[in-house]
Amino acid sequence: MSRIEVVSPIPGVFYRRPDPDSDPFVVEGQTIGADDTVCLVEVMKSFHPVQAGAAGTLVEFLVENEDVVEAGQPVAVIEAG
Repeated sequence: MSRIEVVSPIPGVFYRRPDPDSDPFVVEGQTIGADDTVCLVEVMKSFHPVQAGAAGTLVEFLVENEDVVEAGQPVAVIEAG
Protein backbone atom coordinates (compact mmCIF):
# COMPACT_ATOMS: atom_id res chain seq x y z
CA MET A 1 0.00 0.00 0.00
CA SER A 2 1.24 3.46 -0.80
CA ARG A 3 0.56 6.71 1.01
CA ILE A 4 -0.40 9.64 -1.19
CA GLU A 5 -0.58 13.25 -0.05
CA VAL A 6 -3.44 15.44 -1.21
CA VAL A 7 -2.06 18.95 -1.74
CA SER A 8 -3.69 22.35 -1.98
CA PRO A 9 -3.44 23.65 -5.55
CA ILE A 10 -3.63 27.28 -4.41
CA PRO A 11 -3.03 29.36 -1.30
CA GLY A 12 -6.11 30.11 0.75
CA VAL A 13 -8.31 28.94 3.62
CA PHE A 14 -8.93 25.20 4.02
CA TYR A 15 -12.50 23.97 4.63
CA ARG A 16 -13.58 20.38 5.31
CA ARG A 17 -17.29 21.15 4.74
CA PRO A 18 -19.19 22.70 1.83
CA ASP A 19 -20.86 25.07 4.32
CA PRO A 20 -20.99 25.45 8.12
CA ASP A 21 -24.24 23.46 8.45
CA SER A 22 -23.17 20.46 6.33
CA ASP A 23 -21.27 17.30 7.17
CA PRO A 24 -17.60 17.10 6.13
CA PHE A 25 -16.89 15.97 2.57
CA VAL A 26 -14.96 12.97 3.96
CA VAL A 27 -13.81 11.73 7.35
CA GLU A 28 -10.74 9.81 8.46
CA GLY A 29 -11.09 6.10 7.78
CA GLN A 30 -13.51 6.62 4.89
CA THR A 31 -12.98 4.87 1.55
CA ILE A 32 -12.90 7.41 -1.26
CA GLY A 33 -12.57 7.54 -5.03
CA ALA A 34 -10.02 9.53 -6.99
CA ASP A 35 -12.63 12.09 -8.08
CA ASP A 36 -14.16 12.59 -4.61
CA THR A 37 -13.91 16.07 -3.14
CA VAL A 38 -11.79 16.08 0.02
CA CYS A 39 -12.02 19.78 0.88
CA LEU A 40 -12.42 23.31 -0.41
CA VAL A 41 -9.77 26.02 -0.56
CA GLU A 42 -11.15 29.55 -0.55
CA VAL A 43 -9.35 32.57 -1.90
CA MET A 44 -11.04 35.96 -2.31
CA LYS A 45 -14.55 34.47 -1.77
CA SER A 46 -14.00 31.91 -4.53
CA PHE A 47 -14.18 28.27 -3.37
CA HIS A 48 -12.09 25.65 -5.18
CA PRO A 49 -12.83 21.94 -4.64
CA VAL A 50 -9.80 19.71 -4.06
CA GLN A 51 -10.21 16.14 -5.27
CA ALA A 52 -8.52 13.11 -3.75
CA GLY A 53 -6.53 12.28 -6.87
CA ALA A 54 -6.31 8.61 -5.85
CA ALA A 55 -8.71 5.96 -4.64
CA GLY A 56 -8.17 4.47 -1.21
CA THR A 57 -8.74 5.25 2.45
CA LEU A 58 -8.39 8.74 3.88
CA VAL A 59 -5.89 8.22 6.69
CA GLU A 60 -5.66 11.71 8.17
CA PHE A 61 -5.97 15.42 7.64
CA LEU A 62 -2.75 17.35 8.10
CA VAL A 63 -4.38 20.74 8.70
CA GLU A 64 -7.32 21.92 10.76
CA ASN A 65 -10.57 23.32 9.36
CA GLU A 66 -10.18 27.04 8.50
CA ASP A 67 -6.36 26.92 8.59
CA VAL A 68 -4.53 29.02 6.01
CA VAL A 69 -2.70 26.79 3.52
CA GLU A 70 -0.09 27.44 0.85
CA ALA A 71 -0.05 26.19 -2.74
CA GLY A 72 1.48 22.70 -2.77
CA GLN A 73 0.98 22.18 0.97
CA PRO A 74 -0.18 18.66 1.90
CA VAL A 75 -3.64 18.77 3.51
CA ALA A 76 -4.52 15.07 3.79
CA VAL A 77 -3.06 11.57 3.39
CA ILE A 78 -4.66 8.70 1.45
CA GLU A 79 -3.60 5.09 1.67
CA ALA A 80 -4.01 3.72 -1.84
CA GLY A 81 -3.83 0.18 -2.98
